[in-house]
Amino acid sequence: MAIRLGPNQYGKAENRLVRVFRETERHRIRDLNVSTALRGRFEDAHITGEQRDVLPTDSQKNTVFAFAKQQGVAAIEDFALTLGDHFIARCPGADGARIEIDEYGWDRIPVDGAPHDHSFVRTGGGVRTTVVNIDGTGSDRRAQVVAGIKDLVLLKTTGSEFHGFFEDEFTTLEPTTDRIMATSLIARWRYDPVGTIDWDASFDSIRSILLREFAVVHSYALQQTLYSMGRAVLEQHPGVAEIRFSAPNKHHFLYDLDRFGIENPGEVFIAADRPYGLIEATVERDDAPEPGNAWHGIPGFC
Repeated sequence: MAIRLGPNQYGKAENRLVRVFRETERHRIRDLNVSTALRGRFEDAHITGEQRDVLPTDSQKNTVFAFAKQQGVAAIEDFALTLGDHFIARCPGADGARIEIDEYGWDRIPVDGAPHDHSFVRTGGGVRTTVVNIDGTGSDRRAQVVAGIKDLVLLKTTGSEFHGFFEDEFTTLEPTTDRIMATSLIARWRYDPVGTIDWDASFDSIRSILLREFAVVHSYALQQTLYSMGRAVLEQHPGVAEIRFSAPNKHHFLYDLDRFGIENPGEVFIAADRPYGLIEATVERDDAPEPGNAWHGIPGFC
């Protein structure tokens, strides 16, 4: 029996970076959580402990913060691509890099009807994300960009049904033609090819499409809603090859007030946090290029 080293990577996880832009009295901020990882020829580090080809994780951390000052932070996809290319070029043993960034949104606090120049309140409309995987350099370089949003909590108080499902001896769920449907959505989409893309505008557009489809589609199941959302994104964004969803069904059950002689015509619910249904789906173009390492290290998707 032979024993060998399998796939591996190493890096610095969750560098909490806040970049303040002070060019004028009206400040701007980008609030990021940056994780870096390198993969490649690191057999010696694992087998013999030899570190000569290893760029320390502390150096990766310092690079993130130094680049935030030297190069600024625009779209998180661009920042991730810059970091990935740098690490592959800098680290002797690296063949590939994976950069994951979450961005937390902030709105300006309104004061006397006007947004304040340097005071902010955290937004609650989901966390923007990107995962960038780069393999190789020069003519052999391939960059894969997966953008997305997570913790996007959505709810509709009607316009959702669930009935006609298969029943067995353990089925107790009552069919319904009117229910609350809610989820904490994770959506990630893969760009291919990665060309000249206005990342910020594309993100804003796709987020708006997802919200609109959730609102306007009369749903017979959360699965149907996810497919409608994904189809709308692909129809309007030809640069997106596929979009993947992970959606917990945040159940809201009508609370039994009959025992107290109180009518409850769909007005008072108990929000149950677990157990919950978990719906995952991919909507893709039938001619989409192969993803390569695009989804490497992204858990929670089928």
